[in-house]
Amino acid sequence: MSAKPAAGGGRWVDVAPERLTRWLENFATRHGPWTAAGLIVTAEDGATAELSPPPGAPPVEDLAALQREAAVARRIGLLLARKGAVAVGVAEGTKLIVSKVDTHYVQGRTAAGGWSQQRFARRRDNQAKAAAADGAGIAARLLLPEVRTLTALVTGGDRTAVETILATPNLRPLAPLISDRFLDVPEPRKTVLEDATAAARTIQILIQDPTPDQSAPSHK
Repeated sequence: MSAKPAAGGGRWVDVAPERLTRWLENFATRHGPWTAAGLIVTAEDGATAELSPPPGAPPVEDLAALQREAAVARRIGLLLARKGAVAVGVAEGTKLIVSKVDTHYVQGRTAAGGWSQQRFARRRDNQAKAAAADGAGIAARLLLPEVRTLTALVTGGDRTAVETILATPNLRPLAPLISDRFLDVPEPRKTVLEDATAAARTIQILIQDPTPDQSAPSHK
């Protein structure tokens, strides 16, 4: 379980629902006994952990409800895209039910200038558009028939590539399902999609470490 820096301070960690109890025990070991107010846990040394339900889960008010809802095997859609690669799937809980991965060649950038640069840019743009069109076609075939059963659509990879695919008019029914969760993944492959299935159901936790004043022992 790796931590990622959070904008504005602190760090994010992702915890699988079945590991949450153990994670909270470890949090107490590191920072001291904690108390909870809603989904915010505050430890004895001043460290805090703010928990967020996984995609597709309804809003909850306390840790017990969060654990119950996070453990439900929800049906979610997955759309990963980066450059000329796209991976689309439907997962139920930890199981990937249906999936499709496709790749297109899209030329990298060049330092050349002049007319040849313009021709290169047009070719690259056309390749990217073709890749996005094929990605949209795959998303339509796999996700639209399931739109009424999905609780969320989790995306990842390159935001521009994902947004280009989802801007396709016939994919509008997916818009209400798009989760705020955006996965940082490498070029989509089948194994990357399988890993994303697990990542999409995790509980995100924002950890704020205590300030030196909070963690220092008091002397009376």
